[in-house]
Amino acid sequence: MEHSVPLITTVAAALGLAFVAGILAVKIRLPALVGYLLAGVLIGPFTPGFVANGDIAGQLAEIGVMLLMFGVGLHFSLEDLWVVRKIALPGAVLQIAAATALGGGLALSWGWEIGGALVFGLALSVASTVVLLRALEARGLLDSINGRIAIGWLIVEDLAMVLVLVLLPPLAGWLGGDANVDHAKIGQTLGLTLIKIVAFVAVMLAVGRRIFPWLLWQVARTGSRELFTLCVVAAAVSLAYGAALLFGVSFALGAFFAGVVIRESEFSHRAAEESLPLRDAFAVLFFVSVGMLFDPTILVERPLQVLAAVGIVVLGKSAVAAALVLAFRYPLNTALAVSVGLAQIGEFSFMLAGLGASLGLLPKEGQSLILATAIICISLNPLLFRATEPVQAWARSRSALARRLEHPDDPLTQLPMSTDEKFLAKQVVLVGYGRVGRRIAETLAKNDIPFIVVDQNRELIEDLREQGVAAVSGDAAEPFVMAQAHAKEATILVIATSDSLNARQMIAAARRLNPAIETIVRTHDEEEAALLEEEQAGRVFLAERELAAGMVRTVLERFGRRET
Repeated sequence: MEHSVPLITTVAAALGLAFVAGILAVKIRLPALVGYLLAGVLIGPFTPGFVANGDIAGQLAEIGVMLLMFGVGLHFSLEDLWVVRKIALPGAVLQIAAATALGGGLALSWGWEIGGALVFGLALSVASTVVLLRALEARGLLDSINGRIAIGWLIVEDLAMVLVLVLLPPLAGWLGGDANVDHAKIGQTLGLTLIKIVAFVAVMLAVGRRIFPWLLWQVARTGSRELFTLCVVAAAVSLAYGAALLFGVSFALGAFFAGVVIRESEFSHRAAEESLPLRDAFAVLFFVSVGMLFDPTILVERPLQVLAAVGIVVLGKSAVAAALVLAFRYPLNTALAVSVGLAQIGEFSFMLAGLGASLGLLPKEGQSLILATAIICISLNPLLFRATEPVQAWARSRSALARRLEHPDDPLTQLPMSTDEKFLAKQVVLVGYGRVGRRIAETLAKNDIPFIVVDQNRELIEDLREQGVAAVSGDAAEPFVMAQAHAKEATILVIATSDSLNARQMIAAARRLNPAIETIVRTHDEEEAALLEEEQAGRVFLAERELAAGMVRTVLERFGRRET
């Protein structure tokens, strides 16, 4: 049967077994994705019993990557990328260089050739966007400054890996592979690749930002939900494929920019909602397909090599990323979020491993080592995210080292001495300067109500200060930051950030300094809103509830009545 309908057989086996294994993993307090990976191992070619079609599973997983990156583009605008450019660009480049040196040095110590060591190091240096997205979404951090920095960091990594994948074949002969090197073509290939990427971005921004929002509007006018969903999915997959075919960029990068241009439409939120079920289903297939590539015998034959590679990804690469974030004077919680998010490897690593093996650069055991490292690191990643909470609790202790890490010597963490005194008494402390926070600030300014902005984005704080706005850089959950925002003298604390998970700590930090301070909190989750209201967190604004209330008021006004 499986030979006559391989697609149906593969999908049924992968999703069915992933569901069972995922349930079992959750029951024993492991992340569900560990079960998905195990399901892939069980239906892979290296374990006895049923073997699914690996080629079909890989292509289905590629669709999952496209849809996930499309979703990122819908939530992450070019303005967001530009805001984190000062840390994401140099941070990603330096981290790739450091991790490649660590991985390459380890491979050279095993007696590998320079080409194989380079491919191995590069494979360990680039993290999985799929894994990071799921981790950020699960913790509600996708729209936070920490999430934006991590995603921007990975986008830079993806762009760098696109160049590596294009340049590796012409360089293979020089690096000791099977291909013949042509030095004249190296510069030509690099220049052509850069031109293609620039042309792709230009076309998407100049043409796509006009055509696709207009197309979504035309489809929405038909009133057909099916056509709207089809339009969204077709845009994600077709644009990704077209970008790879015409411009030579990866499917993931093409899908990401498809989401970016559709974000300009007023229907972007609906597009994200309609594509979510498909994104989740195909993300499961991605993890299953990774598990299918894993040969468990590598754990028995080369356990020390696997352990060393995992150590580089989980410890070495994370330490480098954390040090870089701290060097840019971001707080410890940002360093932890970014470093833990990068403590895994994924789709680009598999592509590099396959290309390196086909070019004769990577030894036979190299691909298995990379896959083993990926599976172990992906399995550990959710646990590492959980471990950041006690580390942050330690950082909030009285330890001198902790205070130095959390509050570096940074002028942006303190208000300038020249700050107008009107901002230091009975002011509003506004946490978060995103789309919601910006509108609140504009209204306060128009009504001549003093306010102090608190945000973790250093570049944003710099811009606000240049505009004459009183602003402090740091984590509002820290008493130190609240003290710098003069919460002791403030009248109201407004938490406009989407990071409602830390709202309790922010309120506690403010009330510790000023027990009488009023609090206003924004949240998107009904359960979170209920908990905050039970804990007397002040006025809680739930997006859907406030929208419904506003619509009801409009209806009642139309009939000349008031809400009772």
